[in-house]
Amino acid sequence: MKHPCRFILPALLWANPLISQTVMTACRIQGPVTLDGILNESAWEKVPPLPYKMQNPQFGAAPSERAEVLLAYDDDYLYLGGRLWLSDPSYLRPTTYKRDAFDGTTDYFGIIVDSYLDKENAMAFFTTPTGLRWDGVVWNDAQMEENMSIDWNTFWDAAATYSGEGWFAEMRIPWSSLRFQEKDGAVVMGIISWWYIAAKNEVDIFPLIPLNWGSMSGWKPSQAQEFRFEGVRSSRPMYIAPYLLGGFRQNFELNEDETEYLRESAPTLEAGLDLKYSITSNLTMDLTANTDFAQVEADDQQVNLTRFDLFFPEKRLFFQERASIFDFSFDNFNRLFYSRKIGIDEDGGPVRIFGGARLVGRAGKFDLGFLDMQTQASDSLNSENFGLLRMRRQMWNENTYLGGIFLNRMDFEGNYNTAYGVDGIIRAFGDEYITARWAQSFENGKANQLFSLDPARIYLNWERRRYDGFNYNVSFSRAGKSYVPAMGFELRENYTSLEPRLAYGWLMGERSRFLRVQAFLRGLWAQNNESRRTESGIATGGIQFETKKGWGGQAALLFDHEYVADIFELSDEVSIPSGAYDFTQFTGMAYSPFGGLAGFFAGYAIGRFFDGHLLSISLNPRVKLSSHFELDGFYGYNYAHFSERAQQLNTHLARLKALYMLDTKFSIAAFLQFNSLEENYAGNIRLRFNPREGNDLYIVYNDLLNGAREREVPHLPFSSARTVVLKYTYTFQL
Repeated sequence: MKHPCRFILPALLWANPLISQTVMTACRIQGPVTLDGILNESAWEKVPPLPYKMQNPQFGAAPSERAEVLLAYDDDYLYLGGRLWLSDPSYLRPTTYKRDAFDGTTDYFGIIVDSYLDKENAMAFFTTPTGLRWDGVVWNDAQMEENMSIDWNTFWDAAATYSGEGWFAEMRIPWSSLRFQEKDGAVVMGIISWWYIAAKNEVDIFPLIPLNWGSMSGWKPSQAQEFRFEGVRSSRPMYIAPYLLGGFRQNFELNEDETEYLRESAPTLEAGLDLKYSITSNLTMDLTANTDFAQVEADDQQVNLTRFDLFFPEKRLFFQERASIFDFSFDNFNRLFYSRKIGIDEDGGPVRIFGGARLVGRAGKFDLGFLDMQTQASDSLNSENFGLLRMRRQMWNENTYLGGIFLNRMDFEGNYNTAYGVDGIIRAFGDEYITARWAQSFENGKANQLFSLDPARIYLNWERRRYDGFNYNVSFSRAGKSYVPAMGFELRENYTSLEPRLAYGWLMGERSRFLRVQAFLRGLWAQNNESRRTESGIATGGIQFETKKGWGGQAALLFDHEYVADIFELSDEVSIPSGAYDFTQFTGMAYSPFGGLAGFFAGYAIGRFFDGHLLSISLNPRVKLSSHFELDGFYGYNYAHFSERAQQLNTHLARLKALYMLDTKFSIAAFLQFNSLEENYAGNIRLRFNPREGNDLYIVYNDLLNGAREREVPHLPFSSARTVVLKYTYTFQL
């Protein structure tokens, strides 16, 4: 059949996928489409299929299974349809109904959209044979897995059906859910589409993107095919989402005489409101009043064997959309803006947010971000205002940016902490990138000298963003003694560091069982600016690999020099005295293919540990009992022995997550954690009914149970804190 839309691909595109691609004209769909996952409308027959190629495990080969992938659009929606046939019914993997399931056991089909065509940021939309919705965002050109978030959600629909012949899917994404800049009634976007066949660990993709950047290669906006959409104009709907929350909270607090624990309980009834409005097609305003995050799942507990604070990722949806605009990161987890400073106290407890505003988007070549939030006073904090303004501009090439940021945290008692920063990400040539950042902080009670290194932070990085061949990443950091980012996160204070990484990678040939192999050397030198002592000197070398069937692992030898200026405690009974230490460890990890219905991830570290010995092991098993029920576990064991001081540490950390899914709308998740170091059990049960995006009913139960209650006098209560919350949100579109 002759298609009225025909994709004409230059022959050179297949011969060398790295060359510049011509802009392709997307097909405007002719006729109505019923979103049911059947694809039997005549409108689909007039859409030409995308020419998929195999990316993994045999790069560039024809797909092992037949697929017709159809990309089209009309005035209101971007459509993606897929007829995904399977030669053997056993290849079909409909293993989950979970919203945003990041799960290698199930088949995936979908699209990645660089709607701004900035070659750096993109939104992703995927579905599976069960018709679930998976949406997320990538930034920094998907350089690493940390440059992805699945906590972002938007308004769109998907439907799928499956049979012994294969599975069939339809996706419909409103233009109002895609931020873009139109010009003369047309817009050009970057598009990537792929199909993951779990049973074969196979990825079929368009356009054909090389594996030169490792496991994130298929997510990179810079490699997307450009498509032109004619006559597209974004509507600007307003979404108003009021919520009603009711529940019961119970705590036990030690009385003033410290003779017994007294129960404090109270019912809760609250209401709030969220509003989202697209000021333009690419500039979105979010307003919130009496913000509540009751539906957010509990953080994974961790055992800390270092003298530094633990870093926990942001899971709250309000902070997710275009969060990359606010990114101002340095080495490791260090950053000038850490959104968990807002609405969460130092102990991880919630702080009420009275309300706030958030503006994100793009104007011309500028990325814009604004945030202002007001919090209530808590036991440890005054009522505070958090303000942030961020601007970046795309410069002389598509991956080069210059920008600035301003932050202010203040209360009504005259206390303030203000910071600013300027930064640049420069694509020098090829895969060579240079990042430079400068920041300063000022607060009441300090000298606050503008032209001084004391309140300043410097960061320089040069990297070659490749997996194959010779690649490197070298970072220099310096933080002054008065640099205190009250809205940020810092592992160290007043230090200078150099962190080099050298590697050589191989993409293996057709006959090899291995997909990729890389040898690496990493180092870290960190010196205290005041004492001039080396706080950390680390060198590690090793090798990592992944097979074509999905097995993977890493093994390394680590040499570590640590200077401990002040004694730090691993537990109430075990501490590391001040002094200098040199020790060596063997470390590694291994994982099974993610396409299996059962699998694992395991890690280990064994060797010297300061002036003692350490054995640390972890195991993360997972199993799919059916498409409706899954289990995910974790067990971590740490044994540290210090014979000269007759001290030893034994810690056990266990987690069990169970999820039951009736369908894509109704689910019950249970989460139980045990931490032997704290002798407590943390439980969380969450029921969710989500008939459509924006309409949610949550029932959440949280409990913190004490083990070995007799270890303290007076004996600890059975439960330290218990909460039952019911929350209902309904979204109106105006």
